[in-house]
Amino acid sequence: MLAERKPDWLRVRPPSGENYVELKSLFRSLNLHTVCEEAHCPNVWECWGGGTATIMLMGDTCTRGCRFCAVTSGNPRGALDLEEPQKVAMALAEMDLSYVVLTSVDRDDLADGGADHFARTVREIKARRPDMLVEALIPDFQGDLEAVRTVVDAGVDVLDHNVETVERLQGRVRDPRASYRQSLDVLRAAKGMRDGLFTKSSIMLGLGETREEVLVTMRDLRAADVDIVTLGQYLRPSEWHLPVHAYVPPETFAGFREAGEAMGFAYVAAGPLVRSSYRAGEFFLENVIRNQRHPQGA
Repeated sequence: MLAERKPDWLRVRPPSGENYVELKSLFRSLNLHTVCEEAHCPNVWECWGGGTATIMLMGDTCTRGCRFCAVTSGNPRGALDLEEPQKVAMALAEMDLSYVVLTSVDRDDLADGGADHFARTVREIKARRPDMLVEALIPDFQGDLEAVRTVVDAGVDVLDHNVETVERLQGRVRDPRASYRQSLDVLRAAKGMRDGLFTKSSIMLGLGETREEVLVTMRDLRAADVDIVTLGQYLRPSEWHLPVHAYVPPETFAGFREAGEAMGFAYVAAGPLVRSSYRAGEFFLENVIRNQRHPQGA
């Protein structure tokens, strides 16, 4: 087991600043949750300081118990705030944003896994801010592709689902209800549901994977026609969670970025502090999507 002392490249500034305080106050007033806080994201200062955040739908209790995730596990027993889609759209209408990421806890207690709730939120946002680009980081909906279609058809611009780790480590890292192949099937199917849809996935490093296993995972994602991949360092949220096997140096991440670009990904974000929702990736996607819709000189 690796000692928990983190290397210098993982040091981050504590949350602070005017935008951070304003966003925190706004989310609290509307009883909204963000994955930035629930998952202890190391980039919360950078993102909130820049006026962006990833909103987590359907509460703060997840029906799954993945060994890497800081979000609380439990059984919400069908509890759902039916006004949340409007609350989220109202909050975003007050923010100076052009791109937003929506995610959620897993809600296996709901018949559709919460797909309709996702879709309602997307439609509410688009109704108030048709210019806003929406990325949805979805659970696997237990492989229910009609649930995936519900989210895609709501008008999301980017559909994101994470494989999390290499195939060999899936059973140790993720909840038993998740699987590598199921995640790939969700991504592959989503890509074929609508022309112009971008798909995205994320891989954590430092859990005991080998370099070749990471490259195989990246090739599998490309074979599923995934456009964007992010790679970041796994950080242990608590003693209950899996220990860090290795702190991967920045130069190794740079090598994976180069390999991913050679494989044909439209964009690869790779670095110790990169997370699935990553501002550099969002900036890239926003420019690509807007240029596709409004080509220069058209």
